Amino acid sequence: MSSFLIDSHCHLHDPQFFSKEQAEEMLVRARENGVEKIICIGTDPHDSLVAKEFAEKHENVYWTYGIHPSEATKGLQLGAFRSAAARELAPAARGDGPAGRGPECKTLVAVGEVGLDYHYEGYSREAQIKLFEEMLQLAKDRNLPVSFHVREAFDDFFAVVANFPKIRGVVHSFSDNKKNLKRILNETDYYVGVNGMATYSTLPTPPLERILLETDAPFLTPRPFRGIINEPAYIPAIATWLAEKLGQDIRIIEEGTTNNARRLFNI
Repeated sequence: MSSFLIDSHCHLHDPQFFSKEQAEEMLVRARENGVEKIICIGTDPHDSLVAKEFAEKHENVYWTYGIHPSEATKGLQLGAFRSAAARELAPAARGDGPAGRGPECKTLVAVGEVGLDYHYEGYSREAQIKLFEEMLQLAKDRNLPVSFHVREAFDDFFAVVANFPKIRGVVHSFSDNKKNLKRILNETDYYVGVNGMATYSTLPTPPLERILLETDAPFLTPRPFRGIINEPAYIPAIATWLAEKLGQDIRIIEEGTTNNARRLFNI
């Protein structure tokens, strides 16, 4: 079977960044460049439903339901989040498809992006942790993997996920040090998201068996496309960089990262 690539994390559905015409054009370009499956990531209840609608209109596009940690500072209403999640994900509980999904939610592949972000001042760590725990419980209840957002918060991150030992997931857009990468690799079974940031930084590189490729489009455009908006069609540029970095044939990178994404998201 020929190799193809998967963009495991992007925001192509979000009208704040892409018009409908742009999104359609980018889907075409992605497939022309061998990127055949794309996961659109939800960042709040409304955005998650926009991702759902976008995914349901396009073949081989998937969506996630998530509440970004920045939402915790906008007035933590866990009851409202819980009700919205229960309402929108209810078909997954009723369906007879793969674990965590039913026929009516067949493109739902994960909970995310969720986690902790301590980079900016004025964010309530307590509120973020409470929200993160709610999202992990949701993933556990629905037997779904998680797309983690972790920024300058790894100590608390490891403490929280230790209470959810069966959770599967990926640490999206890893941007920390070797120590915390080693902890991810040794203390969890999580994958690590590698995107365009790796092509112009000195970040530590995970082993291939733990890597998922992602763009995080419209952000973090890889070399040699720096200076323009990011899109899923640039996944091959990240794969090429990774092949050079790891000293591997590009086909090995394509097959390895694609199989990793398939395994985690069941796609």
